[in-house]
Amino acid sequence: MISVIIPTYKSPETLDLCLRSAIEGQQNKNQIIVVVDGHYDLNKKVLDRWKNNINVLNLETNQGLCRGTNLGVYNASSDEILIVNDDNVFPKNWDKKLKYWNLQLNQLITPNQIEPFPSMFSQFNIKDLGKTYKELDLNKFWEYEDSISKEQMDIAGSTLPIYMKKQDYLRIGGWDENYELGMVADWDFFLKCNLSNIGLTRIYNCHFYHFASVSANGAQRQQAELNGHNYAKYKWSANIKHNNQNNLKFL
Repeated sequence: MISVIIPTYKSPETLDLCLRSAIEGQQNKNQIIVVVDGHYDLNKKVLDRWKNNINVLNLETNQGLCRGTNLGVYNASSDEILIVNDDNVFPKNWDKKLKYWNLQLNQLITPNQIEPFPSMFSQFNIKDLGKTYKELDLNKFWEYEDSISKEQMDIAGSTLPIYMKKQDYLRIGGWDENYELGMVADWDFFLKCNLSNIGLTRIYNCHFYHFASVSANGAQRQQAELNGHNYAKYKWSANIKHNNQNNLKFL
């Protein structure tokens, strides 16, 4: 079994598609934890629709993406965790495809992503299957994802979703809860993985579809990202840098 942690805020439509793909696409029964980071009533209809297949962790008030993710991991029953944003869509047989790699301690596996827009990550597959949840046909995505999947792995992780041992996540302290809106927290997390000798690998037999986030407007996100980089520099006494070839985060 894999414990899936899906933090959500106020995007019930994308959450609905995310949960549908996770539940209908799994080969075996997995633990799916939806962390509702405030706005429970807004998400209630979706949560009720899938209530027989999910565990709901209601934080009642907005506590932030990082704290919500950490609390979700703490509640995971499995020693293997998969952290997925609510604007991701799961591929068919995602659990079988992840289990194929026989996850070990000191290893983080990143499923590759399919996105409709050009990306800074050269490993992503760029294919417009829908720019919004309304446009995406789940079965067509599953067909396309299966057609491009191959049993290949390389050292180019450092993006979400992330699949790893719960013990490793806790050992490096999970997400740092001081990052505003969670911006730059992923860079911080992958830097900690690198410094802790956790191997960052990317697999190509399992692709998640990714929409642009709808949780915050552009100006708010830009300011939060700037604040995040400033906090990272304060914390590490240096800017976190990104290697464009292998996505490694370093100082």
